[in-house]
Amino acid sequence: MTTQLTHFVDEMDSPIGKLTIVATDQGVCHINFGELDASTVNIKTWLKKNGRKGELIRSKDHLRPVCEQLEDYFARKRIEFDLPVDLCGTPFQKKVWNVLRTIEYGTTKSYKQIAQEIGAPKAIRAIGGANNKNPIPIIIPCHRVIGSNGNMVGYGGGLDKKEILLGLEGAIEQIS
Repeated sequence: MTTQLTHFVDEMDSPIGKLTIVATDQGVCHINFGELDASTVNIKTWLKKNGRKGELIRSKDHLRPVCEQLEDYFARKRIEFDLPVDLCGTPFQKKVWNVLRTIEYGTTKSYKQIAQEIGAPKAIRAIGGANNKNPIPIIIPCHRVIGSNGNMVGYGGGLDKKEILLGLEGAIEQIS
């Protein structure tokens, strides 16, 4: 099924580099690590894969609420987001992402804990797969998921970004 929507896009600076943000009138739907020019191909691929057609329009005004909440988060003035989201994913992925949204600021959970919470204790690898497909990192805090042994494992933006985010939240000591 293809959905025709206008997708608003813009980029912002952050302590982990440029972020390119995409939203519809329904809510934020995608965050890509990197500048808009470099992210456009990834965004168009993501839109196509998720059956979305329509214009991609650059709009600071439309994305201002998202950027402001992200800026507040990076300035340690916000510990949770109250933005509408427009998620594309399988029912399993959405179930995982909803659990991720309950992980409190400054805390972490393991993939195993997430699997147990959704009632699928053997689905640890599938949890990792859903985490990897999270279209709105930071807002859906997949960076708060770590290995059962406490080690940093996998992050779409790179482990360096994951460490910065967890350090910002006080979940780990910042590595200099």
